[in-house]
Amino acid sequence: MPTQTFIPGKDAALEASIAVMQDKLQRLGFHIEEASWLNPIANVWSVHIRDRDCPMLFTNGKGASQKAALASALGEYFERLSTNYFWADFYLGKTIADSNFVHHPAEKWFALDGSGNLPAGLLDEDTLSFYDPETSLDAVKLVDINSGNEERGICALPYVRQRDGETVWFPVNVIGNLYVSNGMSAGNTRTEARTQALSEIFERHIKFRIIAEGICLPDVPEAVIARYPHIQAGIAELRAAGFGILVKDASLGGQYPVMCVTLLNPDDQGVYASFGAHPRFEVALERSLTELLQGRALDRLAGFSEPSFELDDVASPQNLETHFIDSSGPLHWDFLWNEPDYEFVDWNFSGTTEEECQHLMERIHADDFDIYIMDFEHLGVYACRIIVPEMSEIYQAEDLEWDNNSTGNAVREAILHLPDLEDEECTELFDTIEELGLDDHQPVAALIGLAPDAGSLWADLRVGELKTLLALAMDDEDAIREGCQWIRHFEQINDERRRVYRCIEALLDMDDVAGYMPNVGLLYGETALQQAQALLDGSVRFWGITAPTLELHGCETHQRLLTAYRKVYPTLAAP
Repeated sequence: MPTQTFIPGKDAALEASIAVMQDKLQRLGFHIEEASWLNPIANVWSVHIRDRDCPMLFTNGKGASQKAALASALGEYFERLSTNYFWADFYLGKTIADSNFVHHPAEKWFALDGSGNLPAGLLDEDTLSFYDPETSLDAVKLVDINSGNEERGICALPYVRQRDGETVWFPVNVIGNLYVSNGMSAGNTRTEARTQALSEIFERHIKFRIIAEGICLPDVPEAVIARYPHIQAGIAELRAAGFGILVKDASLGGQYPVMCVTLLNPDDQGVYASFGAHPRFEVALERSLTELLQGRALDRLAGFSEPSFELDDVASPQNLETHFIDSSGPLHWDFLWNEPDYEFVDWNFSGTTEEECQHLMERIHADDFDIYIMDFEHLGVYACRIIVPEMSEIYQAEDLEWDNNSTGNAVREAILHLPDLEDEECTELFDTIEELGLDDHQPVAALIGLAPDAGSLWADLRVGELKTLLALAMDDEDAIREGCQWIRHFEQINDERRRVYRCIEALLDMDDVAGYMPNVGLLYGETALQQAQALLDGSVRFWGITAPTLELHGCETHQRLLTAYRKVYPTLAAP
């Protein structure tokens, strides 16, 4: 009889889960590679998997065994395929933007009327007042980055409010800007997946609160840790390797299903707090430990910040966002105080996955938050995305106004037609970039939702260099000088191009260029000199690139992403 391995919180054996997901991915046309494995200490495994044909589609899994880690990675792969998260930051091209649907067959489009007001029917009263409290948000900002289809309007997806079963239409733009990957899960059953997604929301919400308030957590007694020998063994190995390890109850007095394992590195005084959540105490504790080491060998536990006494800095949105990304931001010294702010509670909310899911939802409702869920079952594996406004945001609601990922919609078409622009269109694009107040350091590819090919101009083109190239096309000497000065102090641009811009600066400063030849060529190199002259006299514009257009022609990496998207939605039209 085949081996069957069951772990707490899962409704099927690991072997069955792995076999089902691998088979379904193969049938969809995804060829998954196990790219790397790590087992730094006893009973802690992590794996990195990716699609052979499009390596940008990757996930990481963790667990107390190889099978648990692989099932975790595959589950994350399905959640990101099902919810389209793999493509959240990318433009999908004009053909898909004009298709019957862009994000999901159940989507709904809300037309813009030119007034800037949000169309009727979006969101509900509470979420409208939360996302747009001053009713000042321009509706254009809610056009999603993936379609950029302002003529079509705002694309929204149906989420069910769990308190009363009402359907509420959430703009894709709001989801992508504020929630990123938080609250997504796939599982063997609906309640298993929802329990995982809700647990993740609790983990991050309570983690942010603990960090922002500098809360000192109680230690978990050694006798309690000893109940779980596989966890105890891993902690012992970390301590034997020279790290300080604190095992903390992060339930805030038994209210929330959250645990914390904190690592103190005596070599560089870095502190890293890893959190895990689940209705079962054991699972939450195990997740805290496996999260600590996911993708990290023991020699990669350096580089975290020292504790800080500045609570305002620790509590800043920027620091909390850093803790979401890689936990490298500082913690407050009060987190390491000797007297906890809460007593240890030996909590446990275990039951069937149905009971665990119900408990988590009741806990959220008791805190007066609403829960909105969308189910995704079109790939044959249940997945969901859960939004809890005012609790599950990773980024602040103000970002919809001031740091919206759809900003690039206004300049995408012009940028993707750069070499074809007339002089007047170059001026118009330059002025639009200035009006938008874009950061000169921002990568242009990220701005317009392009996955750039390695080694191409798009791979490291920044807004500051783009403005310089536009200034050269416009023959605006002041703007050229200003751009070259910025490039001189920005070292992440290709060295050969930086040399050309320095040469351009020198040529502009020469009253009699001919008098300095051929020594200019000796100083900068003949190739750089010729390129500088060509950019200045207009015989070469924008480094001679070809226009990708709105269909991203010639962008191999991006085309692989689009090919993968059509595997998920095979009814979408091909260009």
